[in-house]
Amino acid sequence: MSVGLLALLDDIAALAKVAAASLDDVASQAAKAGAKAAGVVIDDAAVTPRYVTGFSAARELPIIGRIALGSLKNKLLFLLPAALALSLLAPQVIMPLLMLGGLYLCYEGAEKIYGLISPHAAHAHEADVEPIGIDAQSFEDQKVSGAIRTDFILSAEIMTITLGSVPDAGFMTQALVLAVVGVAITVAVYGAVALIVKADDIGLMLARVSSQSPIGIVSRVIGRALVQGMPHFLRALGIVGTAAMIWVGGGIILHGFEGYGYGWLSHLLHDAGDEASLMLPSIGTLVSWLVQAAGAGLAGLVIGAIAIPAMSYCVSPVWRWIKSRVRPIRPA
Repeated sequence: MSVGLLALLDDIAALAKVAAASLDDVASQAAKAGAKAAGVVIDDAAVTPRYVTGFSAARELPIIGRIALGSLKNKLLFLLPAALALSLLAPQVIMPLLMLGGLYLCYEGAEKIYGLISPHAAHAHEADVEPIGIDAQSFEDQKVSGAIRTDFILSAEIMTITLGSVPDAGFMTQALVLAVVGVAITVAVYGAVALIVKADDIGLMLARVSSQSPIGIVSRVIGRALVQGMPHFLRALGIVGTAAMIWVGGGIILHGFEGYGYGWLSHLLHDAGDEASLMLPSIGTLVSWLVQAAGAGLAGLVIGAIAIPAMSYCVSPVWRWIKSRVRPIRPA
């Protein structure tokens, strides 16, 4: 009996070592995949705060919480199983779906710029595409829904990059890596967003410190700087977020075309980036990236500008016609 018990304990110890090694492998691969998706993560963090601007301070954190919960649902309930299923059954469908998502990002970003250039026309377009609620709750719900839709596209890109980082891993390892990256990125992004939008409140609290000690004086200086600087920072972040949507969307579409043999524009941007990096070799990598990002952003802006009238005159009328034909089921 004692020999059998020792053998059983040895087997359990061996299984524990295997499980620990597997967990280490998942953590390591999740870290690598998250690093590769860092660019899209930064874009996600830049895009989200603009959906919270215009609300009272009391509603900021609840709204961020609703968006974060929607983001987790996007990643874990929809995108994770969809990514695994498509990877196994129909990998050729992934890129067209990503390109559609990129088109949506270009449209969203271009629509924001359209609103700055021609506010009245943009307002009419927005009302025509999606009627604007008249009460505060409807307005908040629309903002949250818009943020979750945008998050879905960015999350799809993150999950696709993550899946592409572990192509040879087993099914369970891929699923665990996707789950770990999805949760970690959501916590990081929306934690950062919460700090950003509440920084002015933190600044106000620091500015009211009454202590005359050096720490109190420094706290008041930092607090006043936060209170005075955060509105400008949030406006700048909104601009960055809009630019990021257009750049990421344009980049997704150009990459998709390259995969289908129409990569001349991507190659042109890559060559332009290389030429620019040679002119400033000390910061060549940064210059090359900026040139390619600017080119992708310009392409995304053109695509988004085309999508605005297409949405107004083609997609929206068809969608309204479909909704008018689908009658709600009334309870008996």
